[in-house]
Parts: sequence; C-alpha cells; structure tokens
Amino acid sequence: MKKLQRSSSDHARALREALDAPIFNRIIKKWVGKGELDYEIYLRTQDLYALQAPRHQQVTAQELMFQIVHQTQELWLKLVANECADLVDDLDADSFWDASERLERIVRVQRSMAEEMRVLMTLTPDVYQVIRRHLGNGSGQESPGYNQVHLAGTALTGALERLLARRGLTLAEVYGEGSTALDVRRVCEQLADFDEAFQSWLTQHFMLVRRTIGIDRQVQALDGFPTTALPARMLQPLFAALWEVRVQLTRAWKREGGTAPGERRSTGGSDATVHVTVPAIGTAPVAGSERRSGPQPVLAPVKARDSQ
Repeated sequence: MKKLQRSSSDHARALREALDAPIFNRIIKKWVGKGELDYEIYLRTQDLYALQAPRHQQVTAQELMFQIVHQTQELWLKLVANECADLVDDLDADSFWDASERLERIVRVQRSMAEEMRVLMTLTPDVYQVIRRHLGNGSGQESPGYNQVHLAGTALTGALERLLARRGLTLAEVYGEGSTALDVRRVCEQLADFDEAFQSWLTQHFMLVRRTIGIDRQVQALDGFPTTALPARMLQPLFAALWEVRVQLTRAWKREGGTAPGERRSTGGSDATVHVTVPAIGTAPVAGSERRSGPQPVLAPVKARDSQ
C-alpha cells in the first residue's frame, strides 16, 4: 500500500507534539525536558515554561512571543535594580573599579532590552488589537521592574550626592575645565550612560506604541491616558542633576578665546619649544641601542612659530 504524503499542517502538528514531550539527547544519552536534570532543576525550567499561556489558550499565534518578551524584560529590570543596590555600596565605599564594572554591565543590559523591543515591533496592529483585549487595564506603569529601577535611581542619586560631599565637590567642578576629579567624572559619565540607555529603551517603547495603536489625543492607552502623554513620561531622567549640569556649564560658556573657522591657530608663542618624535637616518646612540638593530627614533626639539 502506498504511503500517503502528509500535509504541512500534519507536519507542524507532529512538531508541536514533539516539542511538548521530553527529547532524547544522544550526546549525553539522557531525556531532556522531564525537569530531572541538574540544568533543569537549577533554572527551574518546568516552572519557567509554565509561565506562558498554553498553546490551546493563546488568542493568537503571536501571544507567546508577546508574553516571553515582556517576561524577559521584567527579569532584566529585576537584575538592573539589584545591581543598582550593589552599586550604592560601591559608591559609598569609594570602590570606583567595582562601580565602573557594575555600571558597564547595567548599560549593556539596558541596551539589550532596547534591542529586544524590536521583536515586539513585528506585531502588526490587527494582531495586537486581538491581544490587547485580554490585557485589562495593564500598562507599563504597573511594571514592578520599571518601578524598581526608578526607586534605584533615587537611591543612586543619594549615593552620588554623598560622594560629592565627601570630596567637597559640585558637579560643575567635576565637569569644569581643568578638573582633577577625573575618577568622579568617569563614574558620572557612566551613570549618564545608564540614564541614556534607560531613556532609549523607553523611546523604543514609545515607537512600539506608535506602530501598534498610534499616537493621538483621541487614542487612549489601557490606563486611560491619551497616548500623546507618553513622550513626557518617557523622557524623565533617572539622574536629573547629570543633565542639568550640562545646561549650567553651557550657560556660563563664553565664545571668547577660540579661533574663527579658517584662521590659523597659535601653537603657544615664539619662545615655546615642543618635542616631537621623528625617525632618524641611521642608528641613534640612545641607551641600550647596542642591543638593537635598525634605525631608532630621535627626540628632536622643534621651535614653535607663531601663527601670523
């Protein structure tokens, strides 16, 4: 009897059934998916997979993606908030190396979160409208992770203020020309990186809203506010003082002392002498040259000339 060719829907159904069952891994020669292996136990994969609506309850094929992205973002926000608690410890202890390392990690997480939002942008408006009917009045303002990060931002602002007080500095002095507090400035810049990445993530969320439901006074988010109110919410910084000091410095800026475009710039006066490294012809008699071969650079004094 000739074997009948199964339709693609049958193939897909067979794959879905296989995905729901344990899988035998031929390399480790064990069944994976029963929740019995160390990896599964440590990560609690059985519990993790149970957090999404089962396939027969999903209102659209894209709902699984919608839930996973949002759940993943909540986990990342949890990590950021907890890293911030450790960061407060670092700053209070003047442990700038640890603080810098932690801020680098936080920034990378925030940037990855912004990129993850692009996955949600594959939702077309009609598909999202179906999912939206099942979200109640839920909005980003109800996100535990979002609120935790804002709370952490307030705590970090306090830690930065205490650091400045211990050094007897203001932010304007940290950022001013000729400042020697470069270690503090570096931490401040990394905090600004953090804030910038956080706001960029929120901006991506705004663009997601624009793509799915639109921005208009007549269009309300699920919390009842018009979507035109979103930009103001999303541009609220975590560390307002770090952005305000830039305004302060620019207000005090003076144009005098610069060189007009196209004019020759002075190199420091007729009596100024600078040293430049130039290649010498032959072998330079520098210390240790007897152990080297080939031409050596010679440090030659060059008299600077005024711009005329």
